[in-house]
Amino acid sequence: MCGIAGCIGTEAALPFLINGLKKLEYRGYDSAGIAVYDNGNIIVRRKVGKISELEKAIAGETINGTYGIAHTRWATHGAPSDRNSHPHRNDDGHFAVVHNGIIENYLDLKKELMEKGHVFSSETDTEVLPNLLADCYEGDLLQAVWKAEKRLRGSYAAVFMTEKEPGVLVAIRKDSPLIVGYGKNGNYLASDIPALIGYVDQYIVLKNDESAVLTKDSITVYQNGEKVEPEVLPLTMDIAAAEKGGYDHFMLKEIHEQPRALRDCLSGRITPNEPMVNLGELKLDREKMASINKIMMVACGTAYHACFVGKYIYEKILRIPVEVDIASEFRYRDPIVDEHTLTIVVSQSGETADTLAALAEAKKKGSHILAITNVWESSIAREADDVIYTRAGLEIAVASTKAYSTQLLSIYLLGFYMAEICGKMERNEIKQYLDELYRLPEKVQEILDRDPDAIKVLGETVAESENAFFIGRGLDYVVALEGALKLKEISYIHAEAYAAGELKHGTLALIVDQVPVICLCTQRDVEEKMISNMVEVKTRDAKVLTFVFEGDNHGEKVSDTVIKLPNTYDLLSPILTVIPLQLIAYYASVKRGADVDQPRNLAKSVTVE
Repeated sequence: MCGIAGCIGTEAALPFLINGLKKLEYRGYDSAGIAVYDNGNIIVRRKVGKISELEKAIAGETINGTYGIAHTRWATHGAPSDRNSHPHRNDDGHFAVVHNGIIENYLDLKKELMEKGHVFSSETDTEVLPNLLADCYEGDLLQAVWKAEKRLRGSYAAVFMTEKEPGVLVAIRKDSPLIVGYGKNGNYLASDIPALIGYVDQYIVLKNDESAVLTKDSITVYQNGEKVEPEVLPLTMDIAAAEKGGYDHFMLKEIHEQPRALRDCLSGRITPNEPMVNLGELKLDREKMASINKIMMVACGTAYHACFVGKYIYEKILRIPVEVDIASEFRYRDPIVDEHTLTIVVSQSGETADTLAALAEAKKKGSHILAITNVWESSIAREADDVIYTRAGLEIAVASTKAYSTQLLSIYLLGFYMAEICGKMERNEIKQYLDELYRLPEKVQEILDRDPDAIKVLGETVAESENAFFIGRGLDYVVALEGALKLKEISYIHAEAYAAGELKHGTLALIVDQVPVICLCTQRDVEEKMISNMVEVKTRDAKVLTFVFEGDNHGEKVSDTVIKLPNTYDLLSPILTVIPLQLIAYYASVKRGADVDQPRNLAKSVTVE
């Protein structure tokens, strides 16, 4: 959510700032701006809309300064507009700032600053920062930032510059991600790694409450006013990871990257014909597991749906009660969590604000925290007691695909790991499941390769409707939730998922002539019940689109279209059934002319509550 880029070096800053913002577009935004120090002045240009609008606004200008900051804004305080866009300056223009997050006490600060004579020109909470900084400044930018920061309540990543101290950028971080990096032509910073690819060889992930001072020759990191030696990591990701690679959209590329992502997730963790999972890095041993009497799974959005799969899996194979909670609700309902609870938090970015807050609440209550995340050294990874990295690789489309499937796979691996160390399953049974998990990447590839036009036609068919419904039973219902979310978030079609057994309890009132109903029918123990539910919607003239395993013909008589999927164990089906649902959503979005990778009002990483 929002994006920050900044640089200070020996070459013109503007090309990096614009390119860096473009690499951060996936985070979601409604306006963009830059601030560059040039010839003694901070030049600020801001524009509502896409980065292309900002480029048009500065076309023909000569901006040669070698350091500056840039921002893509996702509106919270104040509607999207030029004057609410970042960067913001103080009232005399000497200080400039970009900021991600929320300043919770901004109204009190704004009132105090206005009483001192400061003038405000926007509706944002951010504008208090440069004015507060000016009020605190006594000749040293870093000291002024620290003094101002003591007055702030909220979450933020912010970068400051001033005409009074040319050649210096000061960055602070609290509950919102910020990365600084070393490059050949200077030093750089950004909200996320994609902006730095091609510019930086090594980087530092700023920890909570750390600050950094960047000059063209150095990066100095501080915590609590004391200089620290940060961990410096190599940036090994290449430019190709942040490009579309010949696909029309990042989402389609990432759907097709799932076989590779799943193999990477499995690598070193299971070996064919071996009856156990290798998660030796975990502190979660037999003794710890013996004390666990409940599992809490906490996440947001797509990751929340992955947790629901986990509930079904863990209760079945571990026979331990599992609760699944939306992270934004978890800490406000005083959940029953203690030292005998294993809390599993799932987040693609590892920076999701609500999930971080839930983690802190569970930790405070004594729970062991296990994180499943895609991002090395993310906030959630650092705060958790244990971490399983999904290894999905860079995911740029807002609608999560490969991050979701690798979250599922990580959940399975953890489940079979716990089943083995706790003696909940026979080793031979575990081996059978692990051997099948090992084959799933090639089965996902088979789905992607097999008659892709058939899925495209389904997507385009769904695109003709303003409503769509997904139904299933058991694990199929849980996957239906994710299918409906994918469709609504990128095509803007109203989509809902229902447990098929609930149709008679109100849902049938919504089934009308030719409304698409996507039916998942892969759970063999409830297949007959599911067929009956499909008949119910078919007799009301719905357009029934069904997904079944190969060799299953029961649904053909009551379906308009049937798509066959490679066979697997019912328990493992979610990793396969979600693939065509992702594709249906993608093709529906394309057909309707929506912005596939950057759907309206949404952000990739939600770093504010």
